[in-house]
Amino acid sequence: MAKKQKNSGNMVYSTNPNFSFEEELDDAVESVSNDKQKLYVSIDRKNRGGKDVTLVEGFIGSDEDLKDLGKTLKTKCGVGGSAKDGEIIVQGNFRDKVMAELTKMGFKVVRKGG
Repeated sequence: MAKKQKNSGNMVYSTNPNFSFEEELDDAVESVSNDKQKLYVSIDRKNRGGKDVTLVEGFIGSDEDLKDLGKTLKTKCGVGGSAKDGEIIVQGNFRDKVMAELTKMGFKVVRKGG
């Protein structure tokens, strides 16, 4: 059985006998402290079949921290959702509850929209 090699991206084969694949280091985004972040909370209905979702935008930090914050908010509201691409989606209209929780955590929260 052949040995598994490291993921070498798009490289398939090298004829250089001294070639060594060097992994690129990801530039990790450090999370800014809660009191220095301004998060925008809104209700969104577009492209969602008429259902409301609470949208939290403006988070600065790593994807892992974003997912942890999203999980906390979804747990507090008792619903599902997702956290990706710098925004958190909480299923349902929980804008006031989400704003209260974020304020308790020390974030600066701005109500966006009507």
